[in-house]
Amino acid sequence: MGKIVAIANQKGGVGKTTTAINLAACLSILEYKVLLVDADPQANTTSGTGSDQLTMEYTLYDCMIKDIPTEKAIIHTLTPYLDILPADIDLVGADIELVNMEQREYVMRKVLHQIKDSYHFIIIDCLPSLGLMTINALVAADSVIIPIQTELFALEGLSKILHTIKLVKENLNPTLEIEGALLSMYNKTLRMSNMVVETLKADAKIPIFDTIIHRNSKIAEAPLAKKPVVLYDAASKGSVNFLNFAQEFINKQNLIKK
Repeated sequence: MGKIVAIANQKGGVGKTTTAINLAACLSILEYKVLLVDADPQANTTSGTGSDQLTMEYTLYDCMIKDIPTEKAIIHTLTPYLDILPADIDLVGADIELVNMEQREYVMRKVLHQIKDSYHFIIIDCLPSLGLMTINALVAADSVIIPIQTELFALEGLSKILHTIKLVKENLNPTLEIEGALLSMYNKTLRMSNMVVETLKADAKIPIFDTIIHRNSKIAEAPLAKKPVVLYDAASKGSVNFLNFAQEFINKQNLIKK
């Protein structure tokens, strides 16, 4: 059975979508079967993998709200071993429509468990909010990766998401675990970036991945080309960072390829 990993932090602009796309792509390059789930109505994860929204018949919204079988919404990407469960603007209304549904916090869990055995990893790109969609993702997940931008308010954002994870674990998903925090958008020439890294590694009460994602122009350019950075420029520092991160992530798992 595959492992479901949520990429979550309610603070915006910390690199959730970038992390989700590039971790998923790097895992697939390492020949793990990966499903990338776009749980954000902005659908940047969908477009960032080269998926064409105009040709999509179904999305995550249809699976959660209209009971469309999950496998009908899954799209194969240009990256071998990487599929996507896409999103579109319809997902904006999901929080409201979920309110009156029975077991509303478990809807995404049911959707993903339909196909969980078909993948080594299912990576969920979460919304930068604490609405029902994000709660659904955390309830569906086996574990969480928390991207943290190396800037002044990083610690404030971390404390809030840790509190949310604690509440979900206590009340809805007792097996939810934290894989660790991923430090991103790091600029070694900035004193603030170095201070944040030092503070987090010294004071954080959760694991911190050894790999740090540096600021890199190729990471920023790759979404414009609708590709993960590892396919856009395999030799770039951004590609190397994410490949190292994927390998570090794999090293923590007890998983046998099928």
